[in-house]
Amino acid sequence: MTALALARKWRPKTFSELLGQDHVVKALTHALDQGRLHHAWLFTGTRGVGKTTIARIMAKALNCTGADGQGQMTSAPCGKCQACTEIDAGRFVDYIEMDAASNRGVDEMVALLEKAAYAPSSARFKVYMIDEVHMLTSHAFNSMLKTLEEPPPHVKFILATTDPQKIPVTVLSRCLQFNLKQMPVPVIVEHLQVVLQSESVSTETNALRVIAKAAQGSMRDALSLTDQAIAYAAGPVTEAAVRTMLGTIDDAYLIKILDALQAKDGKLLTDIAEEMGLGSMSFSLALQDLASLLHKIATAQIVPNSILDDWPEANEIRRLAKLFTPEETQLYYQIAITSRADLTLAPDEQAGFAMALLRMLAFKPGGSGAVGTSPASPSPKAATPGQIAQTSNAASPEVSPSASSAAPTKAVANSQEAPDWYSLMRTLPLRGLVQQLAFQTELQEWRDTPDTLFVTITTAMSQLATPDSIARLGEALKVHYGKLVKMQLEDGKASHTVAKVDAQIYEQKKLNAEEQIAKDPFLQELEREFGAKVVTGSVRPL
Repeated sequence: MTALALARKWRPKTFSELLGQDHVVKALTHALDQGRLHHAWLFTGTRGVGKTTIARIMAKALNCTGADGQGQMTSAPCGKCQACTEIDAGRFVDYIEMDAASNRGVDEMVALLEKAAYAPSSARFKVYMIDEVHMLTSHAFNSMLKTLEEPPPHVKFILATTDPQKIPVTVLSRCLQFNLKQMPVPVIVEHLQVVLQSESVSTETNALRVIAKAAQGSMRDALSLTDQAIAYAAGPVTEAAVRTMLGTIDDAYLIKILDALQAKDGKLLTDIAEEMGLGSMSFSLALQDLASLLHKIATAQIVPNSILDDWPEANEIRRLAKLFTPEETQLYYQIAITSRADLTLAPDEQAGFAMALLRMLAFKPGGSGAVGTSPASPSPKAATPGQIAQTSNAASPEVSPSASSAAPTKAVANSQEAPDWYSLMRTLPLRGLVQQLAFQTELQEWRDTPDTLFVTITTAMSQLATPDSIARLGEALKVHYGKLVKMQLEDGKASHTVAKVDAQIYEQKKLNAEEQIAKDPFLQELEREFGAKVVTGSVRPL
């Protein structure tokens, strides 16, 4: 005898067996118990969350007569009377399930409504369940409006859809609408444990977590994947077997990727991508799982108590949350989710995945790229704003921010050349008020000794120069140079701050852009032929 699929064998038969939809169950059971029934219900939600199951339970609740045949309508159908057993078996004549995907025309709908006028054969109510109702044509919807609004007293309509946006508002207004939720991973795992224990199949909890994540909120999909895993493993359902079956990535790979990012090891990242390719893993799912892990890390950085101890990766999440700044985590997450769409455009998926990892390595929030930098040494001396002005008439309008900084106004002791304060402040991983202070400072003195770095600055905004902000700026320099830093704030005017250099660079680029626009042959022709004029102040540099 052919074994029944788990999704069919374990379909809930009563409201008490239904999982994850308590808000719907509560409303329907109260309505049934109080006898306050609407004539049409609409259940919406993704596949496998219980829309058809609830429709069948509702049909049994409306028509149940009890084990003795004398019962009344109830929220707890007996499962033993003729109506209950025949609905479960799919042969109850007064419960009609219609698939709108294959019966979407007006003729099919008219035929159904004509039959609705007749009394039920042996039940209290005729129950029409129209699945994927959004697939009906506009004419079919129009033909059912009057009957749906005022059906015969013996008729109940149950509509189900995965896409309620496509249902006309005239239909929505005639139904009670219930939105079914996706199943949370813990709920799916708990149910699968009960199912497999009853089926006498041994399993690993982590294997069920992998299945639950792959099901994406669908209990039916989870049970179908479990059926597949039982057949694939041919024994205990292990995490390794399930991952191989699904082509999903082991969390160990994700941890190795993040550790390689923290170490700025590009070769290790490409080696990991190649190893995953040899294992025929899904790179799209890998990016999805990486984004999921980064989401947990980001949450742990903001809400540490959100990490549950029973998560297999709980300790790694806590460790990684301390290694990365919140900005880095957000950047990596953004690259992971956006790179999934790019996989189809890449030469091959492995190349696209490797490029996504290298992109994470190449970019650094709030500063220059992480690849090829040497944080232990100061940047070379750069041009001053005056030198930038002298080169403003160059052919290229591009001006590099790292090539513009003001030289210190005082003599520099014990140093071969003045540091590039502009680029240094741009490079340091500063955030918030400390970053604002750094951008409003000008270097006055830089004295480098073997053990200590003495730095004197002035600021254009004294309100930012709190003792805490100055101390944190000094701490950032200490980490950058690996030696003790003593910061001193000096009274005086700061005329060449980072922010003012930025403004000078922007204005110079704006002038260059305006010059290029003025010389553009196409625009000159428009001016001659049509009298067109470029609006003053509208030109912005790229």
